[in-house]
Amino acid sequence: MPSAPTVPRNGRGARAGTVRRRTAGLPAAAHRAARRAPLSVSVVALAWSLGLATGSLLGPRPRTMHAVATGLGPLADGHWWTPLTAMLWWGGPAGYLGAAALVLVGGAVAERRIGSLRTLAVLVGTQVLGTLLAIGLVAAGTAAGGSWATALSHQVAIGITPGAAGLALAASSGLSALWRRRLRVVVLVGLVMMVAYSGQMSDVVALDAGLVGLVGGRWVFGRGPIRSGRPSRSETRVLVALLVVGSAVGPVVAALAQAPIGPLSVLQYIVLSPPPSAATVQRVCQHASAEECRELHAQLRLFGVGPAIAAVVPVLLLLVVAEGLRRGRRAARFVGIGLNLMLAVLGVVFAAVVGGIPERQLVVFGGASETQSALGIVLPSLLPLAVAVLLALTERQFAVRAPHGTYRRLAAVSAALLAGLSVLFVVGGTLLADQFDRPPSTAALLAELPLRFLPPGYLGEVEPAFLPEDYGATLLFEWTGSVFWLVLAAGLLRAFTRPRYDETGADMARARKLLLERGGTDLAWITTWSGNHYWFGPDSALAYRVVGSVAVTTADPIGRPADPAAAIAQFAEFCRERGWTPALYSVTAPTRDAAESLGWSSVQVAEETVLPLEGLQFTGRKWQDVRTALNKADKQGVTAEWIAYADAPLALTDQIRTISEEWVADKGLPEMGFTLGGLDELADDAVRCLVAVDGERTVHGVTSWMPVHRDGAVVGWTLDFMRRRTTGGFNGAMEFLIASAARDLRNEGYGFLSLSGAPLAQSDPAADGGRLDRVLDVVGRTLEPVYGFRSLLAFKAKFQPRYEALYLAYPDPVALPAIGIAIGRAYLPDMTTRKYARLLRQLRA
Repeated sequence: MPSAPTVPRNGRGARAGTVRRRTAGLPAAAHRAARRAPLSVSVVALAWSLGLATGSLLGPRPRTMHAVATGLGPLADGHWWTPLTAMLWWGGPAGYLGAAALVLVGGAVAERRIGSLRTLAVLVGTQVLGTLLAIGLVAAGTAAGGSWATALSHQVAIGITPGAAGLALAASSGLSALWRRRLRVVVLVGLVMMVAYSGQMSDVVALDAGLVGLVGGRWVFGRGPIRSGRPSRSETRVLVALLVVGSAVGPVVAALAQAPIGPLSVLQYIVLSPPPSAATVQRVCQHASAEECRELHAQLRLFGVGPAIAAVVPVLLLLVVAEGLRRGRRAARFVGIGLNLMLAVLGVVFAAVVGGIPERQLVVFGGASETQSALGIVLPSLLPLAVAVLLALTERQFAVRAPHGTYRRLAAVSAALLAGLSVLFVVGGTLLADQFDRPPSTAALLAELPLRFLPPGYLGEVEPAFLPEDYGATLLFEWTGSVFWLVLAAGLLRAFTRPRYDETGADMARARKLLLERGGTDLAWITTWSGNHYWFGPDSALAYRVVGSVAVTTADPIGRPADPAAAIAQFAEFCRERGWTPALYSVTAPTRDAAESLGWSSVQVAEETVLPLEGLQFTGRKWQDVRTALNKADKQGVTAEWIAYADAPLALTDQIRTISEEWVADKGLPEMGFTLGGLDELADDAVRCLVAVDGERTVHGVTSWMPVHRDGAVVGWTLDFMRRRTTGGFNGAMEFLIASAARDLRNEGYGFLSLSGAPLAQSDPAADGGRLDRVLDVVGRTLEPVYGFRSLLAFKAKFQPRYEALYLAYPDPVALPAIGIAIGRAYLPDMTTRKYARLLRQLRA
């Protein structure tokens, strides 16, 4: 084992050095950032300094706004400088934080590509040109008598967001087709949604600046092709899902915006259905009959927590549909079409009820203009109809089916829930009739029942036959529909995200047969473990697990395919058809090379240690620790015995379970799985166990060994399970067991032992690597005190092994965060918030 560094006895030197490094860390990082992106850092520093000096960090004062904000009015007053000065004041705290993030991220990328001066020109140019274009359009719209343009003509705008958006869209011209399309779709959809649903002057300026950057970017950032190839099926799914999300979230954006005036902002009244204000009701009551006034006052009491949840049910369901569309689910497309058609029909009914009665429009739309009221009548039916048409036209993109019987079970559960809630509403309402303002009959409750499952926004003009006055009646009246839709949304989400697997065990048997006949790599036996699922090619197979939307493979392809690159390409297409991201995890160099020939990237994630058995002798200084363990075991009467765990005596298996539980308890964290076997994997008849026992049949340690097959024969063995007794056990049990296994298996004629891989550890940590390698190195050092992967690799070095790197190969760098999370969840699927907190405490200690 490597010697530990010398620490001063009083500890002061070490602590002082640590403190100095920590205090120097932030200034050093800031200095590096300033050197790499001086313009971005300078712009942010200048804006924050001006905000602090003028007291504008919480929002500019009226006098400051008058001097620096831009708009049609300031330019008409001769404030020609405002398109520039508006860039330096960023609104309130949220504006400063958001704009700083945009400038530091987008500006830093641009500076590295085109330099600081050209980045400044693009930032200022798109901001100024976008501002002038927006003001020109507003002036033209005002002259034409447009109400929206007239409202915008009285507004002013500040902030650097338009320039940042223009810079981002301009920079997209210099990116690859994949990144260009992704960046443009995300930014443009966001900008258009803000204009359509919020519609403030600042939103219009940002969209115009973005369009200016989009048009002019190719002359600044590169001369690549203006048009890209058609997006792939998986990317088309993402784009369609994004549009569905926009149609769902837009009304929420309008509701959260301050005084939204965009052309689609009126949809907030339908989706979120705010109650009519008391002032509006009083205003209508001045000209309405007593009966109509009584109805309006009743509507003021129709809004509570339950109806508020029911009001956003369409948004929630559309978000669930969007997730299913992203995964290519056929059923999600059908549900999306049906849901949008239902919303369109409700919109038509809403228009028929409200359209011809001005007083009703006043109640629903408050003080909206005549144009907005007209849009509010028409759009609730047209917008969902347009989304339904889009889904109908993209049928071929969504063909992934759920496991057999998934939707049949969901339909049965939903029908039972609907029936149960309906009976509860009618029976409960009958029993609690005196808790309503007008005690309803059973017939009245049955007539009211369908309305309880509709969003309140579409019921604003439906006179309630009765209203609840007490707690029990309120619970029935408000929550009947909400509970049903929430459960249905959860069921749909589970159905859309449930992978379609062969659950009969036939795939596992087929994969095991392929492994026995054709073989695999040293770690191939872990592909036979429970929890894996299989893709089969013409001459090979891949075991994988789907975590989130990532398909993480377990070792190399089984069967040693003749063309590994073709097998990987076929597996990747298999994943893309299902909306998954493929990730080849813990694969050897040949598989890594095959993936890289397809344009994939890779990074080393572990290191396997292989011990050749031919001519193995435990002689020389390098084997001193191993010889010491063998000699100590002989003196203490400890021997190594091979057993089959499934057939071993209860006295031994009970001790092995106890040893494993002690080991897990000592860690204080869940036992890791995925590529690390546990007690369940010991019961395989093909796995051999070697235990260290003394004369009293006390088990001091246990190891398990998995077979390695080549062309129908076992040629070696791979170490998997490794535990030793933590209290009162024989010191050196692991060295003794591995050495004994090597000696015995060598005598049986096998060629090698694999001591398996050590995740996040390398035998040569000083080797040059990329940024991702350095990140993984930091992660490995961080987790070392808890899981000890590097200590494990150092322990295996006692056996003088040959080192074989294991890699993660992936097709898309943007998916790396999701892949990392998926691998972590695969190893620790049972981690809870409490266990994560415990892990953080241990790391801090």
